[in-house]
Amino acid sequence: MKNPFKIFSSKRKASENARHARRLWVRKNKNFSFSNFVLYLTIFFLFVPLLVVIFYSFNEAKDTNFTRFSFVWYEKLIMDSLPLWQALWNTVLVAITSSIVATILGSAAAIGINWYKFKGRNYIQSIGFLPMVLPEVIMGVSMLIFFSWIKIPLGLFTIFIAHTTFCLPFVYLMVSSRVDEFDYSIIEASHDLGATEIQTLFKVIIPAIFPGILSGFMMSVTMSMEDYVITSLVSGPGSTTLPLYVYSMIRFGVSPVINALSFVLVLIICILTIILRKSLKSFAASR
Repeated sequence: MKNPFKIFSSKRKASENARHARRLWVRKNKNFSFSNFVLYLTIFFLFVPLLVVIFYSFNEAKDTNFTRFSFVWYEKLIMDSLPLWQALWNTVLVAITSSIVATILGSAAAIGINWYKFKGRNYIQSIGFLPMVLPEVIMGVSMLIFFSWIKIPLGLFTIFIAHTTFCLPFVYLMVSSRVDEFDYSIIEASHDLGATEIQTLFKVIIPAIFPGILSGFMMSVTMSMEDYVITSLVSGPGSTTLPLYVYSMIRFGVSPVINALSFVLVLIICILTIILRKSLKSFAASR
């Protein structure tokens, strides 16, 4: 654990309160702590399976017996896995498009419902959280019935609509928590300076709640990419996503190519996380 009192190690003499806090922190971390135990146990269960997947992606054998280090599965992933790449492309396409639409609608709903009073406002707030609490099977079946009723052929478009629907409440929840902490005096100041409603929205409100919007978007992408239940019910021919493809492989045994793809995806996500973290720091510093 990084010592938060490293700043006191400079040449300038620290205050008595700072020295006392440092002694308490060192004493606390020397002793057994249940919270630290739970933290390490959680990290263990989260990352050890991932490390196992990465380890076996370099195994030459197809089973769990490690024979020797090899890149054969990465070669097969690149050269001989066209259906897998197609499934991944469908997954990414649906995840990005549905998350963008869900983020726009959820953010607009959070701003409108929290700041404006209109008829049916409380009713909309209540039913807006239904997709979050309903089991995915019920939601998937209901959407399948709806698509059949209005005669929409099942495919990527129906998956897009379904993912947008169940991601929207999560975006609304995260943006609403940010809107609740918003300082309304800033809006009054912008109006006093002559800004219109549109100018206030795009130059004042959205930049202030942007971390909540970005968090909602990232959560939507994650939920869309890993969803299986709803996707399996509303998908059609030629619209296989990565979860559906992996599940179909279980009947014949999962190929280590999936392990190689998992490591590639983890690597890409880590790089994107670092880039976004630095971008957000720069964005926050510029405000």
